[in-house]
Amino acid sequence: MNVKNSYITDKRIIVLVIVFLALALLDVHYGLHFGIEFIGGTQIPVTLEQSVNATEMSSIISTIQQRVSTFGLKQVTVEGVGSDEVYVTLPSVSSTEINKTASIIDSQGHFLGIVNGIQAINGSSILPGSIGIVPPTTINNTVGWQVSFFITQTAATSFAKAVFGQANKPLYMFLDRPSGTIILLNSSMLGNASAGVSASEAEAAMKNALAYNKQPIPLIVVYNNNASISAAESYINVSKRSYTQIFASDNLPSSLISYAKSLNYTVKLESKANMTPSFTEVSVGNFSLNTWPLIGLLSSPELNPSITNGSVGDSYEISGAAPTTLAYAQKLNYATNTSKTIASILTGGALPVQVIVGTPTSIPPTLGKSSLDISIIALITAIVLVSIFIVIRYRRVFLVGPILITTLLELFIIISVIGLVGTIDLSAFAGMIAVVGTGVDAQIIITDEILSRKNTSESSKSILGNAFYIVWADALLLIIAMLPLFFSTSLVEVIGFSESTIIGALMGVLVTRPAYGAIVSRHYAN
Repeated sequence: MNVKNSYITDKRIIVLVIVFLALALLDVHYGLHFGIEFIGGTQIPVTLEQSVNATEMSSIISTIQQRVSTFGLKQVTVEGVGSDEVYVTLPSVSSTEINKTASIIDSQGHFLGIVNGIQAINGSSILPGSIGIVPPTTINNTVGWQVSFFITQTAATSFAKAVFGQANKPLYMFLDRPSGTIILLNSSMLGNASAGVSASEAEAAMKNALAYNKQPIPLIVVYNNNASISAAESYINVSKRSYTQIFASDNLPSSLISYAKSLNYTVKLESKANMTPSFTEVSVGNFSLNTWPLIGLLSSPELNPSITNGSVGDSYEISGAAPTTLAYAQKLNYATNTSKTIASILTGGALPVQVIVGTPTSIPPTLGKSSLDISIIALITAIVLVSIFIVIRYRRVFLVGPILITTLLELFIIISVIGLVGTIDLSAFAGMIAVVGTGVDAQIIITDEILSRKNTSESSKSILGNAFYIVWADALLLIIAMLPLFFSTSLVEVIGFSESTIIGALMGVLVTRPAYGAIVSRHYAN
């Protein structure tokens, strides 16, 4: 047999080469993400609107840490300072990701579902760990996003009662629905609310979405005449004891805005894009308000008659669509980020107090690039020393090559995967060291099986089968042991360790160790 040619045609070796080349190209194109310890990071100051006790501060730190980690920044440090400040530190990333992170922190995370002005479901109803992101779907060039979740049995019963008899009515699903807020809308915005929707239909649909028996959000449509402006001023004057904030069209008369500010309202001037919701035609000539970011309305699915007859269900979803003005690739990106952000906020839960996110600032690395180089050198040195030990044990110099190559490639795969999808931090390096140990252990098992049965009548396939039975069992046990840490929401600092260990174990049994077995068996098995 021509050993060289057998290497080229062996599918196990081909798989290893393909994986290596693919990851190398991705590394060059996208780059690897390293932790704060090695490359520095960005610190986001967060000020709490009121002082909190130690228990509440611990809850806030845990919630923010879970949110940002779930969003994809695996390494994040959240520290409380005094009783009213929190510092969030994350690895240096793009300005876009920093802005997204700040937005996630700023969100309070209060989920609320309202039907016909009555609360049907809220964030406390959601079962922890049940929130899932559905991949973007494309229908007729419309890219939709969706986040699914399950609710408790008690909440399911309450929901069934709230929606009973409300067939085909919209269920308005809010995230951080504003409270104590009045909306002042310039009448000119109603005429172009959406194609086919008249001004009166738009106003009626908006008021329906704003209804809530605990505290509705008043919508005041201001026309360009003194009587309408005076009526608006009279309303906000009477309502100042119940409402503290106003969302106002940026093209309203300046006198009205000044009057509102004189009454100590917090006035937020909003553009037409923010003030105008999107509508959906639910039947011919009948329109329903679908989404309205201004008030946190994510979607308003129509209640299917099958769930309004008193039946109890436990699974629900929040869904929406990317703006139609975007290019297709941008729609996919928008849908992915939106669903990911919402899932992150819902997973992290609601913050007990309002927060003010400050200006992000850069911070230097705590260890420096030299520490990264030392860590890599230490890993390679460990591999070389272990390889030398194995050569001494088996007295076969040829084994140095396969052991070094497969172990280094396994390490490269782990670093590439984690660096592309997460963050390579100290905990990830600790996991890599653990995987190097298990990888060498697997190589010893494979080598022992091949050498001990060299002079038997068994085929190399049978010998490797026996060896991989043990290798697979060890890998599965390691993965099972790491799963609780990987899915931990309160110990996000160790996610990197479990992540690198699991990836290393999987890549080892699927890619590198089969290739090692293929190489060694060609030289020592019958």
